[in-house]
Amino acid sequence: MRAIVLSAGYGTRLWPLTEDRTKPAIPILGKPLVGYVAEYLAGYGIDEIVVNLHHRPDSVRKALGDGEQFGVKLHYVEEPEILGTSGALDNAHEYFSDDTFVVVNGKIITDIDLSKAFETHRKSGALATLVLLPNSMREMFSVVNTQDGLITNFGGMPKPTDENPLMFTGIQIFEPRIFDYIPKGVFSHSTTDVFPKAIAKGERIAAHVAKGMWRELSTLQRYLDISLELMESSGNSISVGAGCTIEEETEISEAILWDRVTVERGARVRRSVLADGVTIKSNDVVENAIVVAAKLIKGKVPPQKSLKGYLQGENFVVPLAV
Repeated sequence: MRAIVLSAGYGTRLWPLTEDRTKPAIPILGKPLVGYVAEYLAGYGIDEIVVNLHHRPDSVRKALGDGEQFGVKLHYVEEPEILGTSGALDNAHEYFSDDTFVVVNGKIITDIDLSKAFETHRKSGALATLVLLPNSMREMFSVVNTQDGLITNFGGMPKPTDENPLMFTGIQIFEPRIFDYIPKGVFSHSTTDVFPKAIAKGERIAAHVAKGMWRELSTLQRYLDISLELMESSGNSISVGAGCTIEEETEISEAILWDRVTVERGARVRRSVLADGVTIKSNDVVENAIVVAAKLIKGKVPPQKSLKGYLQGENFVVPLAV
């Protein structure tokens, strides 16, 4: 069985970490985010994966290579113009015309039992099965409405009065006839352009309500919080990449250091991400922040959805919530 990992987005809310790479190529404790997805799929015997590319495509190729290190064989499909979640499938149609296939968003880390989702899909005889989770914390993910195990429509953001709202995990199983409902050669999204049309034609879109760990890394705050959560689960308080230099008499805790980072004597770093090539000068204090080298973003216009930052010497600092 094959899968496609959606990796073409710009990752504007993760800027400036996405200035020189796309979101799925961002390292999470030394492993690219999309690598977690590849390993997850390989764990269920899905060892041939298509990766769609648009923004900074070479960053994903560099991060994943041929896929061997993650136990999969990879095919790359580029989108000269970004095509959306279902337009991406149309662009890779040749790989998925003969058999059931899986689609996974390239920005998640999860241990949801995919085999149980396959059971739901087979038993329902559905065109598609979407893996859902209860949104008990009412986070800002669109509500998915269901009835008798089938998806009826997609709502807005959850309200405090909503009882047991469900949210989409970005994991879905499709039959090849899904292509009958995808517009050809144009931008389109599954939830707005494909599923409503299929449901109106009498197709069944099954809902598999899952359990398990699921983390979605779409913002700088989520990136930091989830990285710290993963470190804590393995008993570590810092993550240090290749070629880093940490001088004596430094204080570093709850921090993620990418590659070639230098922390000079007397500096203090806490709850922060230091990206490639960053130097924290002697006695400087960095706390609750994302830091990239200033030369990376020199002359660049920050994306509209990005957080505000400021220049501090040779660094560009984005403060996060305390």
